[in-house]
Amino acid sequence: MMEIVLLCLLAYLLGSIPSSVWLGRVVYGKDIREHGSKNAGATNTFRVFGKQLGVIVLILDIGKGVLAMVLANHYIPSLPSNHLSHDLMSILAAISCILGHIFPVFVGFKGGKGVATSLGILLGMNPWPTLVCLGIFILVFLFSKFVSLASMSAALSLPIVCYGVFNQNQLLNLGFNLTIASLVIIAHRKNIIRLLKKEEPRMNFGNQKL
Repeated sequence: MMEIVLLCLLAYLLGSIPSSVWLGRVVYGKDIREHGSKNAGATNTFRVFGKQLGVIVLILDIGKGVLAMVLANHYIPSLPSNHLSHDLMSILAAISCILGHIFPVFVGFKGGKGVATSLGILLGMNPWPTLVCLGIFILVFLFSKFVSLASMSAALSLPIVCYGVFNQNQLLNLGFNLTIASLVIIAHRKNIIRLLKKEEPRMNFGNQKL
């Protein structure tokens, strides 16, 4: 049990690295959570600090998810065979990393929405369905210009694509995909309200910055 707790703790701490907050403070002397949508994610970084820093934050946030899976894949084989299944261990590490991004311990538990980090995790765990969902994200974004709508569409499509297209019908994986989709939807609850009120800002990847 201690090994399981340690793996989840390491994944959580990795997810908690607040790249947008720290880089915003270092480069511009500003806290991203006090500007724009006040969200510590890549999308708000694009809006507030511009596309160069936005791209860096996006890559770093995706990288956290990838590294969490590398950590899990390196750590799990060293555990005794009577522990929980490797798949379940990977899922626990993945969810811990996502929760770290949403509730980062290093900056008062006020983080991002977990989309980019989830992308990195899913690319490491299940790349082909993830690429299909990424394509759905791109299509929805190109037609709507709403990152929030594209993110939720991709998240909701994840369990459908895995089950219906790739025939991944294992109960454990289905539960994990539904958990990812639920976390993304819950994190976007304010965006849903703004979308319904037609107050959600469209994304412009220009060089707008403070």
